[in-house]
Amino acid sequence: MVGKTPTLPDFTALSQHIDPQWIANALALTGKASVRRRKLPAEQVVWLVIALAMYRHQSIAQVVAELDLVLPDEVNPAIANSAVTQARQRLGQEPLAQLFGLCASAWDERHQRGRSWRGLARYAIDGSTLRTQDTTDNRQHFGAQEYASGVVASYPQLRMLTLTSLATHLLRDAVFGEYGKNEMRYAKELIEAIPEHSLTVFDRGFLSAEILLQVQQTGTQRHWLIPAKSNSQWEKLDKHPTDYRVRMKVSPQARKANSCLPAYWEARAIEVISRHGQRRILLTSLLDAKAWPAKEIALQYEQRWHIETSYRELKQEMLGAGLTLRSGNPQTVRQEVWGVLLAYNLVRLEMAEVAREEGVEPTELSFTVALHYLRYEWHWLATSSPGTLPKHLQRLRQRLGDLLVSKQRRGRQCPRVVKKPPARYPIRQVRFK
Repeated sequence: MVGKTPTLPDFTALSQHIDPQWIANALALTGKASVRRRKLPAEQVVWLVIALAMYRHQSIAQVVAELDLVLPDEVNPAIANSAVTQARQRLGQEPLAQLFGLCASAWDERHQRGRSWRGLARYAIDGSTLRTQDTTDNRQHFGAQEYASGVVASYPQLRMLTLTSLATHLLRDAVFGEYGKNEMRYAKELIEAIPEHSLTVFDRGFLSAEILLQVQQTGTQRHWLIPAKSNSQWEKLDKHPTDYRVRMKVSPQARKANSCLPAYWEARAIEVISRHGQRRILLTSLLDAKAWPAKEIALQYEQRWHIETSYRELKQEMLGAGLTLRSGNPQTVRQEVWGVLLAYNLVRLEMAEVAREEGVEPTELSFTVALHYLRYEWHWLATSSPGTLPKHLQRLRQRLGDLLVSKQRRGRQCPRVVKKPPARYPIRQVRFK
């Protein structure tokens, strides 16, 4: 019917991935379980927050009404917008954070099997920002970017760092908060989440003895890989021209801040040439050249660049053109971000399941196509009986050919350059005689 709003799913199918008991445990641990009967119980509000990320262009009231999130036996299921706001405020961010932690570790461990490199699970730590509603509370809590000219950004922003699997692009853990907080401080919070028997790839901005030694010296077989900075200085300990050990001095400032740091620390340096002819030196804790060949280590670093596409998928594909989060206060902003991270992982998890069934790599599938298919299938699941759910999901997974990235795009690399945006107005050319 023309003009009829499409019906949204009730997320029944997703219970195969998110155990309802996990939601109950998260609510109980944070003291947010609904004690008295409500039209919008806490369990449904959890699904609502996830749905708001999946259906970015739907209003909150519309998602509530069409997801059938109110109690099914209510005589008058209509619920006021203010009641939805109050329900989200009652829930807070803690249950979503707990649920993300339970799901992320379980899903990652499930799909790390058989995808390690020489016995090491591979991860990357990287960061990005998200824009929030321009409210007084958000601006005071999160802050905003301030340019060298003194001009402050029009919208408050939050800074976010994630620990992401190189094999599946599933998020293992995440931290976020004030924009003005340095990424190094956020990275320290993620270090504990790095599993044992793993290799974590960092951007050069995280080159710090305090961070990398903490990764290396805690746990079992926790290794790191990072490109050297152009001004990095060290003492070369052997004569190999492209694969050698180095000894670096820990700065007095770092030792003053952390008295446990040694005066010097050692690493392995590997000189590589990129496809574009650029010379790069990689530093790593993988000291044994026989156990960890230099060429294979260089390939692991190349995989790190693909992680940046996960932020593009999350911000541009899932959140669409509206990069500003919905919520108007810091508590619901944090709640919304956890919902976005859970929704992103749900899409990535389904891609990993498809890839495992078909014997391909999860990174060979198109996130954009997978997201569209999932939205479409869940739309039909809303009008289907529970007995047909497995059939619908199987049909989704049989469309692997549509999800596969074109072979021409696999392994594609683009130079990292800043392109000047086109001018909005024509430039007048002044000619001198």
